[in-house]
Order: sequence, then C-alpha cells, then structure tokens
Amino acid sequence: MKRKPSWDQLHQAAKRRILIIDGAMGTMIQKRRPTEADYRGERFKDWASDVQGNNDLLSLTQPQMIREIHEEYLEAGADLIETNTFNAQRISMADYHMEELAYEINLDAAKLARAAADKYSKMTPNKPRFVCGAVGPTNRTASLSPDVNNPGFRNTSFDELREAYSEQVRGLMDGGVDIIMIETIFDTLNAKAAGFATLSVFEEKDLELPIMISGTITDRSGRTLSGQTAEAFWYSMRHLKPFSIGLNCALGAELMRPYIADLSHVADVYISAYPNAGLPNEMGEYDETPHDMACQIQPWAEDGLLNIVGGCCGSTPDHIGHIREHVEKFKPRKLPEIAPKMRLSGLEPFVAG
Repeated sequence: MKRKPSWDQLHQAAKRRILIIDGAMGTMIQKRRPTEADYRGERFKDWASDVQGNNDLLSLTQPQMIREIHEEYLEAGADLIETNTFNAQRISMADYHMEELAYEINLDAAKLARAAADKYSKMTPNKPRFVCGAVGPTNRTASLSPDVNNPGFRNTSFDELREAYSEQVRGLMDGGVDIIMIETIFDTLNAKAAGFATLSVFEEKDLELPIMISGTITDRSGRTLSGQTAEAFWYSMRHLKPFSIGLNCALGAELMRPYIADLSHVADVYISAYPNAGLPNEMGEYDETPHDMACQIQPWAEDGLLNIVGGCCGSTPDHIGHIREHVEKFKPRKLPEIAPKMRLSGLEPFVAG
C-alpha cells in the first residue's frame, strides 16, 4: 500500500523534537461571534432549520474565517493543525438535517487546512507542517444506553458508525490530509468503528496514512465514559498500529498528567496530549492563562512523557505559543521497548505473566 511523502517527514520530525498541535477551533470561532446569517451564508440562507452552532458548516459558508484560524495557530508555532470537521459526519449533521453535506464539508475543510499548512511549510521548508483530519466521536454512543430505564437500548450501531466514518475519512483524504486523527474518544466501540472505517478506506484508495488516537478521561475516576482505564484503552486500540496514542479534552493539564504518564509507560508509539485550558467556570468558560497552562505542561516534557502536545477547549494561539516556548528545549520521549506478552482489555487491563 502506498504512503504519502509526508509519512516519512512526520516520523523524522517526531524523532527530532516535541511536535506542537494546534488549539481549540470552537473557542476561536466563538471569539468571532458568528451570527445565524454568518452560518447560513448565501448558499443556505433559506435553510428550513436553524444552523447556528454548526461550526463545521463554516468551512463552506465562511472559509476565510476558518483559514484565518488555521494560520493563527501556525503562526503560533503549530506543527500539526486539525481540520474543522469534529462533527462532520452524517450522524451528527442530522441535527441540522444536513447529512448529505458530510462528504463535501470534509473535503472543503481538508483543502482549507491543506492550503494553510502548505503556505507555512513553504515559508520554512526545514519545518514542514501537517494536516490532521479530525474525526470526532459523534453525538451517540455504541456501547451505552441513553435511556436509564432501558439499559439494552442503543441509538446507533457499529455498522451505522462505520458507514458514517467511512464517508468522512474519504472526504478528508480526498481533500489532502496527512493524518487521520480519531479524537475525543469517550466510547471505545465508537473508536473501533472509526478505526475499522479508516483502514477500509485506506485499502479502497490503496493509500495508508498515519493514524492518531486520542481518548478522553472524563473525570477524576481516571476512566473513559464507557469505563476503561487509560492502559486498557490502549490495549483496545493498539491493533490499529497508530502513529500515536494520547488524551485530550475533559481535563486540564493538572489533572491529566497521571493518565498521560500511564500511557507513556505502556505504549510503544508516540504519546500525544492536548488538555483543556483548565476546567470550565460557572459560565462554561475557560480561565487558565497561556502562561499557567504552559507551566503545568513543561514538567511533562522535562520528565520525558511527551511527543506531541497542544490544547483543547479554551485554548488559543497564545496558549499554543506559550506551550511551544516551554517545551521546545526538551527532547521528545523515546519510544520504549515493550516485552511481548498477552495484553487484554476489559474495563481494566490484563497482562499475562
């Protein structure tokens, strides 16, 4: 199976330095306060339902806004930028009756990020930039019931997720992404559907891209929403042979560190982390300053836990710039040699012998 030239560039870059991923797209969109009319643009001015809040749609109706956000993160020093496609699969787009736009949104969003990354790569050829095709968790869960009175009920299926993710990955690849990033995983079964879909599209296109996987530890329990510890989550996903495994969202840097450390000790791939800018306040806003966030993350780099780092909810280009300044003097984590053993996962990990 063929690989893009960026495959080798990415691996070489990861060996030389801690790579910087961008911050929150949603936060930067909210700062611009787009109106219902902005979301609709000319094309969707007569759409039957409200579309405000459908951030992924802005890749079609306000492409200049999205490209500007990408470039702000690149200017701050990001090596990797994510496409504006977190909810751009037909399951989530159904909330706006826009299921049929899923492929187009992913295609155009990928092209916007590609153009921004290429612009900055040309400015600094010795520091290539990479585009991550963002594949979010959807707004449904395959392994948990949304009805507390009916624990056996599911509002989606593995096959429905697989089909939706396949369409999304197809659009991202056709738009020119370098990496498929399956992120903010709260349900491992959803992630498995995304992984299976991704590998199927690779085979269909005879083109393999690196896969990044990023889970979400939902609270101080140290588990994903579907109940797994960080180590068990890795054992569930390692069959995809990803470029990296890591965590994002839900927690700020202070609370995320022990779970990143857990992954760092058991995974023989690169480790990524992009925490929130602290925890949200009473108004749902994030108050942690760029300096404070960077100071909390710096010891992770000092202790050799990181290969890729950035920010999630509440983070801005200022946060990313400060993080870059605090970690760039440290060497990236070395991949450990993990002894071959039987490793199984339920909610807890099991290692034979």
